[in-house]
Amino acid sequence: MKKYKVGIVGATGMVGQRYVLLIAAHPWFELVEVAASARSAGKTYEEAVSGRWAMPDSLPECATKLVVKDAAADIDEIVKNVDFIFCAVDMKKEEVVALEEAYAKRECPVVSNNSANRWTPDVPMVIPEINSEHIKVIEAQRKRLGTQRGFIATKSNCSIQSYVPALEPLREEFGIKDILVCTYQAISGAGKTFERWPEMVDNCIPYIGGEEEKSEKEPLKVWGKVENGVIAAAEKPRITAQCLRVACTDGHMAAVFVNFDRKPTKEQILGLWENYRGRAQELNLPTAPKQFLHYFTEADRPQTKLDRNLENGMAVSIGRLREDTQYDYKFVCLSHNTLRGAAGGAVELAELLCAEGYIEATH
Repeated sequence: MKKYKVGIVGATGMVGQRYVLLIAAHPWFELVEVAASARSAGKTYEEAVSGRWAMPDSLPECATKLVVKDAAADIDEIVKNVDFIFCAVDMKKEEVVALEEAYAKRECPVVSNNSANRWTPDVPMVIPEINSEHIKVIEAQRKRLGTQRGFIATKSNCSIQSYVPALEPLREEFGIKDILVCTYQAISGAGKTFERWPEMVDNCIPYIGGEEEKSEKEPLKVWGKVENGVIAAAEKPRITAQCLRVACTDGHMAAVFVNFDRKPTKEQILGLWENYRGRAQELNLPTAPKQFLHYFTEADRPQTKLDRNLENGMAVSIGRLREDTQYDYKFVCLSHNTLRGAAGGAVELAELLCAEGYIEATH
């Protein structure tokens, strides 16, 4: 099989490092370009991440000698060598929008980890198991951008990927009126380690800037429909969220409370979770988990440390399903925030776009 040539823009940050690890071991993708800020440009990747490599695995050999390009100044040189890029930059929103559009307008597909374009009406925000059909809006986006190949597609916020997957089959079958969710989010979601954030040791901070707004709005776009060349967000359910930063390295947990249009039985819920399959499973994408939703019967599971790496960190774990005094049901969910929630989810999205013909191997 001909491999797709891939670039990572924002390669030196924590999510960028996770991309490097995933692509180094990927059967379809070959890493050929890494880019970052001007201060890293010109260094080898090994030099650029020296002293700041935050991954549990060693720096892969295929990346060590790649010369880091300037993400903004070297666009023309980068796009000549790649079939598409992953983007995970740390910049202001308007700068990210301009950068991603600059790549797309040079006929380079962009698979983004950033939040800046998530609410651009013709940019699909995709969890491949849930709303894969949203990639059809790319045709309208290309008309707006004036491109043949170039486009932007983005993954959703990392925390909603811990619980929206568990709600999806229930929403389809029984309708959902109200959701209350409290998320307990690991420090890697802020791009930090305990060494770099000693204040988080033995601590919990009840505020993550912008996170609650994302948690309340983004599921409605994921559950929306493509209409007239844009994605129209769903009008319901009503969602309220609180998001806390907790002293865990990786793994976002969510406590979920839900009211249905038609209340299911516990057995019906468990059956839907066990049997749920999405487009990623139908296509047998390399990164997709075989079993997307896992339910634990033990009273003290899922646990962050024990279960975040389930199915290479791409599965969603669920537990403690029970009826509630104010809501129909409550339960707990867990996902790996830098795998399912960030780089892994974006890699799976790229696989979907390749499998569905939106990205071609041209090099």
